[in-house]
Amino acid sequence: MICKGATLTPLANGFCFGEGPRWFEGLLWFSDMLGEAVHTVNLRGALTTLPLPGQAPSGLGFRPDGSLLIASTENRQVLRYDGDTVTTLVDLSDMAPANLGDMVVDDLGRAYVGSQAREGGVIVRVDPDDTTTVVADDLDFPNGMVITPDRTTLIVAESIGRRLTAFSIGADGSLSERRIFADGLDGPPDGIALDADGGVWTSMTLAKQFERIVEGGKKGIVTDRIDMGDRTAIACALGGPERRTLFLLSSTDAYPQRLIGTKLSSLDAVIVDVPGAGLP
Repeated sequence: MICKGATLTPLANGFCFGEGPRWFEGLLWFSDMLGEAVHTVNLRGALTTLPLPGQAPSGLGFRPDGSLLIASTENRQVLRYDGDTVTTLVDLSDMAPANLGDMVVDDLGRAYVGSQAREGGVIVRVDPDDTTTVVADDLDFPNGMVITPDRTTLIVAESIGRRLTAFSIGADGSLSERRIFADGLDGPPDGIALDADGGVWTSMTLAKQFERIVEGGKKGIVTDRIDMGDRTAIACALGGPERRTLFLLSSTDAYPQRLIGTKLSSLDAVIVDVPGAGLP
């Protein structure tokens, strides 16, 4: 088990509330939700910033053409960044019962976007032609999402439910056969990342740690823990060389609105044994 004392390498700090980390083309991309920006950072810690005033970005995902999709939380829109300009791709206000949160984009460019109602949350699929469909409902604050390497399963963190929930993915992108991956977790899960052995790295916000969980019984089995001390675990991603770098976003509070105006979030990295797999 990795536990307190694991060697974390600081990569970046000085932003307000980091979310939605994604490894793409040699960079880690992540949202600064309250700082209204998307940042990139390389393995040397060099940081760049895409300002997004008024957008409160959260979930991120890349389509096959390299364009970046961005969930604009309070506006309940999905934005598209083509490397030059940011445009509104779709407005989900009529379909989303609450603010948008995380997302995952598959190889065909279909984006699965969570709407984070504490009860009655939904996942909306945005297809490559930008049509939209609610593909899962009755979720307790859907958050981080991953898709398995065989592209047949989507796993979502239900923060209020303190569980990881799995769905089968149909050829048409539909979600069905809802089932429990792990329940009764140590803390509300936020962002998640999947590895090649089927383990899910999960940020346990109130427990102030990152855990790796594999299926086993109803609760799942915790194989590894990274204790963040007095910091709140927010989100994680696997990337870097051979996808063995686990990127960890943390803050000083689990509730973003308490952090408005601060710059107390940070990004750390640690090398793990099992590489990342699947999407994102």
